[in-house]
Amino acid sequence: MYLLYTVIASLSFFLVLKWMKRRRYFTELKRLDGKTVLITGGNSGTGKETAVALATRGARVIIACRDPEKAEKAVREIKLQSRSFNVFHMELDLANLHSVCEFCKKFLHKEKSLHILVNNAGMPGILDWTDDGFSTCFGVNHLGHFLLTNLLLPRLKECAPSRVITLTCSSYKYQKLDFQDLNYNLLPFFTYCRSKLANIYFSQELARITEGKGVTSYAADPGKSFSFLFA
Repeated sequence: MYLLYTVIASLSFFLVLKWMKRRRYFTELKRLDGKTVLITGGNSGTGKETAVALATRGARVIIACRDPEKAEKAVREIKLQSRSFNVFHMELDLANLHSVCEFCKKFLHKEKSLHILVNNAGMPGILDWTDDGFSTCFGVNHLGHFLLTNLLLPRLKECAPSRVITLTCSSYKYQKLDFQDLNYNLLPFFTYCRSKLANIYFSQELARITEGKGVTSYAADPGKSFSFLFA
């Protein structure tokens, strides 16, 4: 009887795994030893959980955050949860394009490889302006990441196969981009929607221009399929 129960349990477990794979649930942990990952906003939320997961799998993880104190605290927690000492932070303010340029100079000088770039940091819909005069939501969610990705793209190509993952949101469908007024900043929610739509357009164009060059580009809504982007 015990043998029968064991066989039934094993068969059930096998069928559940097969079903999960068919439904695209994440079930395998591919090692990332020797890979370097950069995550913007990796000090909290989805970015932090992503950092923990990738550090656990052996990646060298760098979180980019504008607040050094929050970043240091997050690094300690990520190291503890992932049991990895290969986690670091660098200062980056996506609301300031000069900061983005300086960050990339330091990163390219310090880091000789970059295999995964996760454009995770996001700003909710607020009516404010960046140091460069752009809508804060659009500036942080799109323009900052647009500049960051393009400045780091040569390194991503050098380290191919590599990938760029830009987090977006299903709310993009509620707005359209007005290319005559990209700096729209009237209704907070609409500003946010437009920034997320811009993320998708950018990801699509990046995929087009890097096709065949070893760099893949994804726009992802954090959810059930998000983990597959690191498989």
